[in-house]
Amino acid sequence: MNTYPQIRVGIAGATGYAGQELLALLARHPNVQVGTAMSSSADSAARPLPRLARVFTGQVEPLNPDKLAGESDVVFLAVPEQAAATLAPPLVSSGVRVIDLSGAFRIRDTAARSRWYPATKTLPHGAAYGLTEHYKNDVRHASLVANPGCYPTAALLALLPLSKAGLLDASAGVIVDAKSGISGAGRAPSDRTHFSENHGSVAAYGVFNHRHVAEMEQELGASTTFVPHLVPLDRGILETIYARLKPGVTESQVAEAFAASYGNEPFVRLTGDALPEIKHVAWTNFCDIGWRLDGASGRIVLVAVLDNLVKGAAGQALQNFNVACGFDERTALL
Repeated sequence: MNTYPQIRVGIAGATGYAGQELLALLARHPNVQVGTAMSSSADSAARPLPRLARVFTGQVEPLNPDKLAGESDVVFLAVPEQAAATLAPPLVSSGVRVIDLSGAFRIRDTAARSRWYPATKTLPHGAAYGLTEHYKNDVRHASLVANPGCYPTAALLALLPLSKAGLLDASAGVIVDAKSGISGAGRAPSDRTHFSENHGSVAAYGVFNHRHVAEMEQELGASTTFVPHLVPLDRGILETIYARLKPGVTESQVAEAFAASYGNEPFVRLTGDALPEIKHVAWTNFCDIGWRLDGASGRIVLVAVLDNLVKGAAGQALQNFNVACGFDERTALL
């Protein structure tokens, strides 16, 4: 018999790609009672989700903030940032813990936040940036966890060990060249995500104006050139990251920095000079990181891969939930 506590969980935005992924994970969590699963709008009709047949037996109902607050101990927000900016503060004020998958609460600097997420005027007291492997203690005590973006998750997991060990030459800046599957653009259809536009093609977008740069620079303290590309895959991210290390840094120092950061972390796998691929992590909560170092010039190339809907969204959110609630962080993820 399961004697662990049951946490009443509510989800807003359960019909999107990340929301459905999250609902599927939560439905098999032994310590979760999914009480309410709602859409992103009060105008949508109640409906079943065919993908979750025999996984989640309930229906997704229209968004009802009062019911969400009244029937939940923890609420996951998988809604656009404007909606999250409105929903989260009263939830937190009523004593409900919030894990937000949007970008609404990721940026601490007021000026940067007003540029990229203008709907978010202030951060709720007790908000934490939820890059689990690096801010676990913050997540444990947070009233609101701002789940990182999919692109920053891969980039920061690859770069922060070098930065924290004092090996990264931050003055040289970093370059993040990223490829993402189409699900990263969300479920709402557009010309960019149309099959006939994507099949057989690769396209760069968001050059010099992608809001995920703000997260990367916030956590790294280094100028970041970020160029994302849309590739004809349904899911997955591969980032090729170019940086410089301080003079004299050796291969063994790099390996030691990664081992120190992730030796006991269940969801980061270090591959060394065997560079990882998207197919190694699809449908999992793993982030795989490999690297090659040119010691003579101090240049390092890192390759980080993850599933944008799992480790880049729903899986990391559930990992943060497990940490916040005192469960084994692998629960329902491994």
